[in-house]
Amino acid sequence: MSTVTTDPHAHAEHEHHGPAKGLKRWLYTTNHKDIGTLYLLFALTMFFIGGAMAMVIRAELFQPGLQIVEPDFFNQMTTVHGLIMVFGAVMPAFTGLANWLVPMMIGAPDMALPRMNNWSFWILPFAFSILLASLFMEGGGPGFGWTFYAPLSTTYSSDSTALFVFSVHIMGISSIMGAINVIVTIMNLRAPGMTYMKMPLFVWTWFITAYLLIAVMPVLAGAVTMVLTDKYFGTSFFDAAGGGDPVLFQHIFWFFGHPEVYIMILPAFGIVSSIVPTFARKPLFGYASMVYATSSIALLSFLVWAHHMFTTGMPVFAELFFMYCTMLIAVPTGVKVFNWVATMWRGAMTFEVPMMFALAFIVLFTIGGFSGLMLAITPADFQYHDTYFVVAHFHYVLVTGAIFSIMAAAYYWLPKWTGHMYDETLGQWHFWCSLISVNVLFFPMHFVGLAGMPRRIPDYALQFADFNALISIGGFAFGLSQLLFVWLVVKCIKGGEKATDQVWEGAEGLEWTIPSPAPYHSFTTPPEIK
Repeated sequence: MSTVTTDPHAHAEHEHHGPAKGLKRWLYTTNHKDIGTLYLLFALTMFFIGGAMAMVIRAELFQPGLQIVEPDFFNQMTTVHGLIMVFGAVMPAFTGLANWLVPMMIGAPDMALPRMNNWSFWILPFAFSILLASLFMEGGGPGFGWTFYAPLSTTYSSDSTALFVFSVHIMGISSIMGAINVIVTIMNLRAPGMTYMKMPLFVWTWFITAYLLIAVMPVLAGAVTMVLTDKYFGTSFFDAAGGGDPVLFQHIFWFFGHPEVYIMILPAFGIVSSIVPTFARKPLFGYASMVYATSSIALLSFLVWAHHMFTTGMPVFAELFFMYCTMLIAVPTGVKVFNWVATMWRGAMTFEVPMMFALAFIVLFTIGGFSGLMLAITPADFQYHDTYFVVAHFHYVLVTGAIFSIMAAAYYWLPKWTGHMYDETLGQWHFWCSLISVNVLFFPMHFVGLAGMPRRIPDYALQFADFNALISIGGFAFGLSQLLFVWLVVKCIKGGEKATDQVWEGAEGLEWTIPSPAPYHSFTTPPEIK
């Protein structure tokens, strides 16, 4: 039985121990929703910083000749653009989505390790501050490409390499902590009756992604540590003069790097598998096959790393092995695409912004997959290697793949996050501007690449001038289109039409977190009661 007190000190005491306000709340928060929001806002910030660097690259390449930046600075821009987009935009955005959604989807009260959750986010701003600060050092920032191949990163780099290595270590620590948290949460905090094969596919894809992160992040840590000791402590892991081998660096890096690209796409598959059933108003087709396909992709991702290295002079049997394994990955990926199409088949489809981004994802990611299949053919890769064809391929996978899926997720769950509906018209504008500009930006790269234009070069032969002007125009248009998204998010947070518990009209029985097969929720009647 409670009693009401009139003691003023009691109220003061209560206020003191009440929920933290303002800055303190965000610094000390262990709430999965707050931390998810922090990750998402951080990713958006990094997306624009990385995007600004891409704009520098495209401004320089607008016409042949050297006009705007020095070649050294151009190389620093390509390097830091890649690092920021991979580790600062895509991965934190997916981690933010995991923080927000995984506990809610499995019926958990929060993430399993809330203090570690706070820590894994707050070290990220420091990591990226260090990376960006390296650009202002004497001798400039890292200019050796985001893959930091030796001997470029060991013998021919500036002293900012130490800052680069330190920042990568911190990013890796953050990723490993985030992954541990996801695994422990999914394994220990599922609601009663939520068996593994009833989990929503977004939870499944993150579960598998978390295992990939734990497996490969230490490999990256090893690679950057060896770069550090080669540069500053006289070791020669990658120096042939001291008995080392620069190709060893590529093996170690790509053993991390190839699973890493799947880390950046598997959660996207989970997002699309949540959105397509909602707007097709049908349960997902082939749930079990989707789980097995995701697992197959994850396992195969460890057997394909040397397809990045066909031109290093591997023995023919090794080239054949990596070629066939790479082609094999197309099979489970194809299963997913066919399942999404089968889900939409004869569904009562509507085309709200999340569905439009999801559809664009399916079509454009498939184009990226086909160009990847071309790159898997060893003799063909000898021609494509290090040209703009490769740049076109991975940007189709990562921009129209990972980024579009993050956009789809943001539109899909914004009403749940903010309590307000976003502006549908503004969202449609954002979608169409992004869709058209992203294809003007990346599609012509296939042609200049096949014609032999090398990547990471600030100047080029005259015959590529027209295409490059077009590509740059697409790039600036795509960058500007994203300002519409920021405006939309700010509007949505500030207010607007209240979101109901039935956000997507006509999706009776379909919730935000629809898995398939659907577990018995409060919104479905168990068959024994019917």
